[in-house]
Amino acid sequence: MNLPSITRPAFMVGMLLLGSLNLAAAQGKKGVEEFDPLAFPGKVVDDVVVPVPSEVFSVLDKLGEPNWNQELRKAQLPTTTDRTKLSLLFGYTVAEGFVAVQAEDKEAVKDLGRDVIDLAKSLGLSKSVLPHAQSILDAADKSNWSAIRKEFDQTQKTVRDTMEQMKDMDLSQCVSLGGWLRGTASVTSVVKKAFSADRAELLNQPMLVEHFVSTIEKMPSGTREHDVVKSIQKGLGSVLQQMEGAVDGFSKDAVTSIGKTCDGLLAEILAKN
Repeated sequence: MNLPSITRPAFMVGMLLLGSLNLAAAQGKKGVEEFDPLAFPGKVVDDVVVPVPSEVFSVLDKLGEPNWNQELRKAQLPTTTDRTKLSLLFGYTVAEGFVAVQAEDKEAVKDLGRDVIDLAKSLGLSKSVLPHAQSILDAADKSNWSAIRKEFDQTQKTVRDTMEQMKDMDLSQCVSLGGWLRGTASVTSVVKKAFSADRAELLNQPMLVEHFVSTIEKMPSGTREHDVVKSIQKGLGSVLQQMEGAVDGFSKDAVTSIGKTCDGLLAEILAKN
């Protein structure tokens, strides 16, 4: 299926829904502020704003103070030489790094920084990534959380840019997919624990999901037919159905369904085989 191109203005309409936090603010929820979607940063790809993990979590900053320690997943990364899976793992790990920063867990940040180094070595990108990873470890010693966030963000950008220079556009997109899935899993988990229709609107990103689906369709057959990528494509279709069906807003069941889909896909990314 060929999806229509998505213009930046059209996507911003979707972002207006993503940022509808006014009701929660009116209800006096601690730490909730009005979110300006027109100021939402991101990487522009084919006229679509694709948020990276830091932007996902900067939006979550507006939602008060959830227990981020409960959101950490201290998973052991599988050993693999599969570059597609390594790229998905890299995106996942960077996003997990932002969860660790939100939790202000120094040891988790250090562990994830070392995972970043290992994944970069496996991808042949250690020279580009090592300075960022070392800065993450140094900043963790000083509990400099804003510096760590910046370095995780720069790490993902460096990897994507380097892959694109090497003509590995499909792997670059896999980095984004891995990060988005982990970030979205975090959104669903946090929203479910303090559910409101307004908070659930953070998940209303159909144009972004359509972009990812379209991106997979354009990947080289070797990547597109990868077992995990095929599962992600199917899972994104399910997520898109939930989003398009939420005409009157998301129910808690819909949030749970999206969360289960993302968690299932992350489990495949983290699987040893």
